[in-house]
Amino acid sequence: MKLGLMVLFSYLMGGIPFGLLVSYVLTGEDPRKVGSGNIGATNVSRAAGKKAGVITLILDALKGFLPVLLTYHLFPQNPLAIALVGLAALCGHCFSPYLKLKGGKGVATGAGVFLGISPGALLMALVVFVFMLKWKGYVSLSSLTAAWCMPFFILILKGSPVLSLSAAVMAALITLRHKANIERLMAGEEPTFGKERKAQ
Repeated sequence: MKLGLMVLFSYLMGGIPFGLLVSYVLTGEDPRKVGSGNIGATNVSRAAGKKAGVITLILDALKGFLPVLLTYHLFPQNPLAIALVGLAALCGHCFSPYLKLKGGKGVATGAGVFLGISPGALLMALVVFVFMLKWKGYVSLSSLTAAWCMPFFILILKGSPVLSLSAAVMAALITLRHKANIERLMAGEEPTFGKERKAQ
């Protein structure tokens, strides 16, 4: 019962559309009507400026991190509870109950979840992200590569097949939410990081 309530709380918290709220509060702009139409930090930056994007990034990460941190205290030594709560937060962000099950792509919230599960694994994934960004120049490709490295990093550092499997499910969900980016990558139409910044 307590775990079920925690999972529900995590889903509802994960579903809070901070990008939309921050953009409205700071500029009155709706990020869903700008650029990609996404409510994540990158598109919020396009709609409402860099400051709004940074705030959104932090808040989206926190709504993944805090439920996982709380679960560690409520259910110590219970990787299944942590995995379920982390997945719930990410699902809430990607399929927000406040936006008719629409939402963001999950990178920032997923990073928050992974930070709660294993800061060391997240740091290793960040190194992968930076390497890929410098090598290929695509934020989307770098994010996806880092996400798919997480299951292996978590297994190495935490030694938990359950947490590793949950990380793989989260990577798959993040990949699903990047469908349009993947199609543009395959077509050679995805903008590189430098071009994205100029477009903003």
